[in-house]
Amino acid sequence: MEDSHSMARISAVIFDLDGTLLNTEQVTKSILKEFLAKYGKVQDSDKERKRLGLTFKESSIAIVNDYDLPLTPEQFVQEIIPMYHGKWLLAKALPGANRLMKHLHKHGVPFALASNSLGKNIDGKISHHDGWKERFTVILGSDQVKSGKPSPDIFLEAAKRMEVDPLHCLVIEDSPVGVKAGKAAGMKVVAVPSLQIESDSYSIADSTLHSLLEFQPEQWGLPQFGDWVDNTLPIEPIHLAGVFSNGLLQTYADNELTALPDQIWGLYIGWAKFDGQKVFKAVISIGWSVCRCNSKRKIQPCILNESDADKDDSKMQLLLVGYLQRSCG
Repeated sequence: MEDSHSMARISAVIFDLDGTLLNTEQVTKSILKEFLAKYGKVQDSDKERKRLGLTFKESSIAIVNDYDLPLTPEQFVQEIIPMYHGKWLLAKALPGANRLMKHLHKHGVPFALASNSLGKNIDGKISHHDGWKERFTVILGSDQVKSGKPSPDIFLEAAKRMEVDPLHCLVIEDSPVGVKAGKAAGMKVVAVPSLQIESDSYSIADSTLHSLLEFQPEQWGLPQFGDWVDNTLPIEPIHLAGVFSNGLLQTYADNELTALPDQIWGLYIGWAKFDGQKVFKAVISIGWSVCRCNSKRKIQPCILNESDADKDDSKMQLLLVGYLQRSCG
């Protein structure tokens, strides 16, 4: 990996959509499980990981084959797409996504959306996000180019429409398939893995981040952010709830609407409240404990100016309001 990312100055940015800007994959993850159950099939997590980043057409063919469904890929699409439409409206911007797009737009840096989704599905996913459609210089789906990712076609077409040399484009992706496509296009690539346990699969990326909150535009010759306040970045509030045990927060069973995205990682400042007690200021560390193929989120709140010794097994609520910048060195 090069020490300097800005050898070829970046003039434009190309984003993936699902898992990079929006948590669509998270809010829709139960749909396939429900669909397969109708046919007496059980969802296999290993098969799902292998499909990460495929085009919708490729993914549909793979699902029909992997689960030996009594359907053609076309019939599968007709049955499952209506189930997705309502869920897409619930998808939220991932940490740092709105901030980065607003920053680039403010400074006149063109940016495109290049997704393996179909064009009409992209519209259904982003239309209710204020300003998104208007800010993108170019929006492309896999059905608008010859081949989807990992082919470089969609990134090269985005660069062509923005009238920017591919060498001066920066791709931001969450899947290994998208990273391969960006590198094949001759572009710089920042990986923000949507599955942190798969982070070893992104070694060809020029940079790998836990979330877009870590992105530093100046490393790529782009205008620097100016919104840090004493090494703290104000963020949209994040709510967590569970049981405090042995110094860790054990969150309640997740569903697709309350589950934390994998990209929530790092040190945060916020507030903690135990059952029936006052609110305390807290610093919260969020990471992953990885052992072989198994992984578990680790949430460690540190209550400031107060002992937590007598609070074991108490119900706890956390409100994260700021992201803390880690010092270098």
